[in-house]
Amino acid sequence: MTKPPKHLLTALKIIISAILIYFIFTKIDSKEIGTVLKQANLVYVAVAILLFVLSKVTASIRLNLYFHQLNINLSEKSNLKLYLLGMFYNLFLPGGIGGDAYKGYVIKKKFNVVTKKVISVLVLDRLSGLLLLFIYTCILTFFVQIDWLQNFKILFILGIFLSVITFWFLNKKFFSYTLPIFWISFIFSALVQIAQLASIFLLLKALGINTNILGYLLIFLISSIVSVIPLTIGGIGSREVTFFYGATLLNLNETVSISVSMLFFLVTAFVSLFGIFYHIKKPTLELKKN
Repeated sequence: MTKPPKHLLTALKIIISAILIYFIFTKIDSKEIGTVLKQANLVYVAVAILLFVLSKVTASIRLNLYFHQLNINLSEKSNLKLYLLGMFYNLFLPGGIGGDAYKGYVIKKKFNVVTKKVISVLVLDRLSGLLLLFIYTCILTFFVQIDWLQNFKILFILGIFLSVITFWFLNKKFFSYTLPIFWISFIFSALVQIAQLASIFLLLKALGINTNILGYLLIFLISSIVSVIPLTIGGIGSREVTFFYGATLLNLNETVSISVSMLFFLVTAFVSLFGIFYHIKKPTLELKKN
């Protein structure tokens, strides 16, 4: 079966993103969102940006752990440059080569590694992040005071254990060469998500939100999982829809919820934009010095 052209898939993603954003603004007063965002405390926003940067630096170190298992001893500095360039491609050049695809291409070309293994570690790196998103989501459900959520406590506990065990066996059976770093990558993934949760917490404080914080954090985690599904451009639209309906289900303020989502996107875009420097001048990949 012939795959649809890339430009067609990109156009479809743009259309879906546009439809979802349009749908959200038929439900929420855009002027209210603008008012909320204009009142944001820039000091909190600045610290939130620093925490987001910290999360991405940590994520890049986690990815480099996987590269090292392929005997690619890439220096942390070179890997961070490549990671930032990947962020730029993911968000600003959706019609071209994706960030992960570009990183895989460069690593394959530079170090002559088996393509299958490069793709495998890139996928495992993503899955490791998703695993912690899922775990934190399950944990937060215990602290959000919503009656109907309490009926699923046992399922959430089982979900945590089963997800970790399943991912460990997946690594052991199909990607045994990554097993030595399973737990250290797990820890780095935990730190990545903690830093992003702290960033969202500060964005909520920036908007003057002091109640139902855990509910908004829970929606953020769920939206992060949903945004990974490649139906939209950079998760635009899908994240906002998740924030909107999540707020409805958890009895939160929809306008605040969408405002937080948009503010987080602006933070992501701001940091990702710095990757343009390495788009103009491609980074030289250097090996770690012994």
